[in-house]
Amino acid sequence: MNEPVLVIKGLRRDYITGEGTLEVLKGADLTVAAGEIVGLVGPSGSGKSSLLHAAGLLEHPTAGIIVIAGQDCGALNDRERTHIRLKTVGFIYQFHHLLPELSALENVALPALIAGRNGRQARERARALLCQLGLAERLRHQPAQLSGGEQQRVAVARALTNEPRLLLADEPTGNLDPGTSESVFQSLHDLVRATGVAALIATHNLEMVRHMDRVLALKDGRLVERG
Repeated sequence: MNEPVLVIKGLRRDYITGEGTLEVLKGADLTVAAGEIVGLVGPSGSGKSSLLHAAGLLEHPTAGIIVIAGQDCGALNDRERTHIRLKTVGFIYQFHHLLPELSALENVALPALIAGRNGRQARERARALLCQLGLAERLRHQPAQLSGGEQQRVAVARALTNEPRLLLADEPTGNLDPGTSESVFQSLHDLVRATGVAALIATHNLEMVRHMDRVLALKDGRLVERG
């Protein structure tokens, strides 16, 4: 097995509500290796998004250990967590969240510019990713000029522009019709395989999970492997 990129041990996430404490994650354990695509399933409210937000250092868990690319993230300050998110982690959401005033190429290049690459390098990387995703003719189009599937492909390219070691996706095709969903997922699957990134993908799409290396289900706040 390739080296682990993401290691989670004993992850707990509690939320304080008007009715008391809601325990969502109750000691989840998880390892995702380089080049591995792991599916994450479970009903709405089971904690899939909470787990992804903790894994991506967007939220602080109540308890537990999170190691990304060998770095124990438990004691990191906000600046250090932001640095890891920018350099090491890519995110794809159900809704693309593209900047409407920018072209597809500019949307994809933006994270690389923020990370310190010069403009030419950022644009070359963005162009290469978009061409791999079948968008060679749409580089200059703004999001409103793209179909839903094309917009989500741009979001996939943007998540991979900084060559992250870990890719986290939360229902990446959940806002698309079945045919477009299958096409976008296949593009995502092929690009993940080509880059060797470790991918954790939350989805309700049972057809999609058949193409993943492993599938984990959240049940009563813990992860169990599905056959």
